[in-house]
Amino acid sequence: MADVTFLDKLSTQLIQDYDNNLPDVVVVLPNKRARIFLLEALKKQLSQTVFAPKIISIEDFVQDVAGIRSIDTIGLLFEFHTVYLGLTPKEKQQPFETFANWAKTLLQDFNEIDRYLLDPKHVLSYLENIQEIEHWAVDVDKRTTMIENYLEFWKLLPSYYNALYAHLLEKGSGYQGLIYREAVKNIHHFSNSFTKGQMVFAGFNALNAAEEKIIQHLMSLGQAKVYWDIDYVFLNDPYHDAGLFIRRFKKEWKQYALQPFEWITNEFSEPKNIHIIGTPKTVGQAKIAGELVEQFQKEGYSLDKTALVLGEESMLIPLLYSLPKSVGALNITMGYSSKNNPAQLLLQKLFKLHTNAINRSEKSYTLYYREVMDVLTHPLVEPYSGAKELIELINSNNFTFFSHSKLYELHASASPFFRLLFDRWDGNVGDILKRLSDILVTLKGFMSNDEEEDKITKAFLYSIFKVINKLINYYEEHPQMDSIAVLYTIYKQVIDLAEVSFEGEPLSGLQIMGVLESRVLDFENVVITSMNEGKFPAGKTQNSFIPYDVKRELGLPTYKEKDAIYSFHFYHLLMRAKNIYLLYNTESEGLDAGERSRFLTQLEIEKQPKHNLVSQIYNAVLPPKAYEPMVIPKTQKVMDRLREIATGKGFSPSALTGYIRNPMQFYYQRVLSIREVEEVEESVALNTLGTIIHGSLEVLYTPYIGKFLEVQDIDAMTTLADGVVLDNFKKEYKEGEIKKGRNLLAFEVAKRNVHNFLKLEKKLLLDGDAVKILALEKEEKRLLEDERLPYPVMISGNIDRIEERNGRIRITDYKTGKVEKNNLVLKTWEGLTEDIKNEKIIQLLTYAFMYEPHGEDKETEAGIISFKNMKSGFMNFAFKDGFDKSAPVQDIIDSDVLAEFKTQLVTLINEILNADIPFEEKIV
Repeated sequence: MADVTFLDKLSTQLIQDYDNNLPDVVVVLPNKRARIFLLEALKKQLSQTVFAPKIISIEDFVQDVAGIRSIDTIGLLFEFHTVYLGLTPKEKQQPFETFANWAKTLLQDFNEIDRYLLDPKHVLSYLENIQEIEHWAVDVDKRTTMIENYLEFWKLLPSYYNALYAHLLEKGSGYQGLIYREAVKNIHHFSNSFTKGQMVFAGFNALNAAEEKIIQHLMSLGQAKVYWDIDYVFLNDPYHDAGLFIRRFKKEWKQYALQPFEWITNEFSEPKNIHIIGTPKTVGQAKIAGELVEQFQKEGYSLDKTALVLGEESMLIPLLYSLPKSVGALNITMGYSSKNNPAQLLLQKLFKLHTNAINRSEKSYTLYYREVMDVLTHPLVEPYSGAKELIELINSNNFTFFSHSKLYELHASASPFFRLLFDRWDGNVGDILKRLSDILVTLKGFMSNDEEEDKITKAFLYSIFKVINKLINYYEEHPQMDSIAVLYTIYKQVIDLAEVSFEGEPLSGLQIMGVLESRVLDFENVVITSMNEGKFPAGKTQNSFIPYDVKRELGLPTYKEKDAIYSFHFYHLLMRAKNIYLLYNTESEGLDAGERSRFLTQLEIEKQPKHNLVSQIYNAVLPPKAYEPMVIPKTQKVMDRLREIATGKGFSPSALTGYIRNPMQFYYQRVLSIREVEEVEESVALNTLGTIIHGSLEVLYTPYIGKFLEVQDIDAMTTLADGVVLDNFKKEYKEGEIKKGRNLLAFEVAKRNVHNFLKLEKKLLLDGDAVKILALEKEEKRLLEDERLPYPVMISGNIDRIEERNGRIRITDYKTGKVEKNNLVLKTWEGLTEDIKNEKIIQLLTYAFMYEPHGEDKETEAGIISFKNMKSGFMNFAFKDGFDKSAPVQDIIDSDVLAEFKTQLVTLINEILNADIPFEEKIV
C-alpha cells in the first residue's frame, strides 16, 4: 500500500477519538471489501487486544435503519409479475418472458425514483403525459387498438409502482430504492434508539438523495462524523469531475457551517511516475501488465503494495496467463462474468439441443448432429462421456438429423453421465432443473482436489450450481415458471448475476481487482488496463424509460454523473500512488477497440509540475520473417519409410503432384500416413460429388467391358442413370439428408453431369466412333527401373477409363472441376515437375507410362473429360514445341514422349529419395 493510506489515517483518527470506546463506534464504508483492510490498519496501530468497532457497508447500514431485508433481482421480477397479474385483465396479460423484458427496465426506474426520494406519482404521470404529447394525443379519433394499449401501459405505471411497493412491504423485503426510502422514513426512530456511541462515514464520493438525508440527519444530531478523501486539486477546480459531488456537499450541507470539512489532502500533486502505454489488443495489454509485475519484483517493490485494476473483466484470463511464475500470493477480488464460464456455456448448449429437438418434432424428439457434437466435444464433457465411437459413427455415416431413439441405438453402452446429458426433457421444469444440478454435481465428482486447473474449474461449476439451486427454489414458489421457454428466459437473466468468486488472501500478494473494488484503498504501484472510451469511463448507456432531459430536470443521475463517479475512482487510485502505468488499446477497430480514454488526455493537459509523465506506444517485436517454413530433415527412419513406400505400394500420380504442390503435404500424408479427420458433410463436398459421378459411370459401363458400344447400349444406360446416381449418393453420403436444400441441388447436378456425359457418348457413336471399353477404375502398377535411380521404384494408381477408340488406346481421366484445353498442352520438357500448374499433364503421362506394357504397340492418347467443360469433350495431352513455331502438335504418346517424361519423373523421384534434400514447406 501507499506510505500512509486513507485507512491508516482513519484508524489513527478512530484510536485518537475513541480509544476506550472503540466497540461503540460504527464505521460505515462504501463497500464490504474495505472492512478487512481497515481492521488490518487498526491492528498495526494497537499494541494490545481490544474489541474492534462495528464496520459495515452503506447498504447493510441502510437495511438496518429500514428494518427490511433486500430481495435479489430475479426474486423481485417474480414478485412484480405476481403484482402485474393481479392488476391486468386476463386477456391482456403477457407471457412471463415478454413481461420480463420491459419489467427489468421499469424496476430500475422505480429503484432510481426511490433512491432519489422523488414523488413517484409525479414522475410516472409525467412520463405518461410525454407519451401522449410525443405520439398520438393530437389525433384522438384515429387511435388504433395498439395505440390505446400502448398509452394504457403508461397510465398503469403508478398503479404498478404502488401495488408492488405495498406487496413487498407486507413481505418485509424490498429492492434497494424501497429500502432507502423506508430508511429515510425511519431515520428519526433509528437516531432516537442510537443513544450510545458514534457513527463514522468514511471514503464516500457520490451519494444518492436518501443517503444524503440520512447522513445529514445523523450529523445534525452529533451522532455521525464524515471523513471524505478528496484532494485540493480536484476540490478547488470547479470543472474537475473527480470533485463534482464533494464540492456540492461542502457548499450545500448546512452542517459544514458549524463543523470542519474533513479530509482534504494534498497528495495528488506529489511526485509520481506516470506511464501512458498504448498497445494493440487485449492480449498486448495483458502481456505488458505481466512484464510490469516482473519489473516491480526485480526492483524490490512489494507486491502487497501493487494493484492491477482491470477496466474490463474479460482481461482477467489473459492477464493470469501473462503473470510471471515468480508471483506467489495472488488475490482476485473481482467477479468474473458468466459469459465465458465453461459450465454456463455447457448448460446453454444443452438448452439449445433440447429446446430445438422439441421444436423440430416433439414426437420423435429430432436431434441435430452439430448440437449433439457441441455437447459431446465440450471440454467439460469429452473426457467423461465415453462417446468417442459415437462421434466417429456420426461423422463416418453423415448423420445430420436423427431421432432420440436413434442416438441410443448408435450408443447402446451409454453411461449414466451420458444419459443425464441426453435423456429427453419432458417439459417438467422441476425435473429439468434437477437434471442440470445433477450434471454439475457429477462433473465436480470427476475433478481432482489437488490439480490447480481443477480448482478453477470447480469455481466455475460452483457459481452455476448456485444459480440452478436458486432457480429450483423459485420454481417451487412461482407457478409462472411452467415451460422450458420461460425457464430458458429466466436462466438467461439469472446467469448474468452468476459471477465467479475466486479464493485468495486479501491482505498479501498481488491484488487484481475491478474499478469498484478499488474504492477506499491506496497502493504504491498501480497498473490500470483498458483505458479506452466505452471501457474507462463506461460511456453513455441508457437503460431506462425516463428520458435524459427529464432525468436532468428531476435531479436523477445521467451518464454525466456516472462519468464523474469513474473520474473519482480513477483519480483516487492515482492520488497516493508513486508508480502508475495506464494501458490502452491502440486499435480503432474490432470488438475490444475504442478511442483512448479522455482521462489520459486530461492527465497530459493538466499535468502537475512534480509529475513525470511519459507516453509510449508498444508494438509486438516482429521477427525479420513473419513465418519460417517448416523443414523436416530426412533421417534414416524417414529414408527407410520412403524405401518401404517406393518398393511396396508405390508412388501414385496424386502423391507425386502432392509433393510438387507442397513437400510437407507429401510428408504428412504419405510418410506419416496422417489423414484429415472425418467430419459430417452437412452439404455434399466437391470431392464427394466427384466420387458419386465416378461410381455411377463405373456401374453403368461395367456390363459393356470388352465389347464395342452401340447406341442402344447408351439408351439403356440413360434409362438406368437416375437410379444408379441415387444408389451411389446413398452409398457415399450414407445417412446424410439429400431430399432438400443444397444437397438436393448437388444430387440434380450429379444426375445432369451423368446424362450430359451419356449424350456426348451417344453423339460420338452416331458420328461413327468405334468404342470398345477395356477397363474402368483400373488399378495399374509398373516398376520404374532406371540406372539413375538408387533402386527400382513402383508407380501405381487408378485409371478412370481405358478404351480402344477408332483403333487407338485412349486413357481418360474424369474431372468434376473445370479444365481448359490449354492446361494440357506442354511446350517444353524442361522443369516439367517443378511447377504445380503441370499437375494434370504429369497425371496423364504417368497413367500412359503405367499402361504402356499393355498397349500392344497401338497408338496411345491420354486426356481429360471435364464435367464443367463438357462442350470441349475429350481434351487430350499434346506437345507443342515452344521454340520451333513450325513444329507440328503431337498428341500421340509414343516411346519418345515417354522417354522424355521418364527423365523428368526420375529427376522428381530422385529429389524425393535424396537424403540431403529435406522436406521443406512451400509458402503460397
